[in-house]
Amino acid sequence: MDARDTELKKELDASLQARRELGEEYESALVDSFLEKVDQRIDGAVERRVRRQFAERQMTAARDSRSPRATDTWGERFGFGIVSLVLAVPLSAIGGGVGHLPGLVVAWLGIVGVNVVQAARTNPGLFGRRRASRDNDWED
Repeated sequence: MDARDTELKKELDASLQARRELGEEYESALVDSFLEKVDQRIDGAVERRVRRQFAERQMTAARDSRSPRATDTWGERFGFGIVSLVLAVPLSAIGGGVGHLPGLVVAWLGIVGVNVVQAARTNPGLFGRRRASRDNDWED
């Protein structure tokens, strides 16, 4: 039994004691008073629960709307593209010189693969289906 239950029990005991002292003519008023206190207690509990769930939904929505890394700026993406193109020249030369056409294809597949992984990391949902947003937030 927690503290709120003991308070409610005390209120009930006080109402019963008042009924004994005042008589049956005040019984309905005492019962109404006690039920009003119970209603207030229930309303408070429901309000706290609704506020908590609303806050949880707001936090979830805020997490979903954020980008995975706020540090991925346009400059970083541009720099990554430049570096991959600069490195493509010696990789193409080595791949073409050692493996001829298949070596060149493998080198460029590696370059394209690295850039695709980078694009997918900085833009989630770029290659997959985007999550459909709910029309009604109250549905579970």
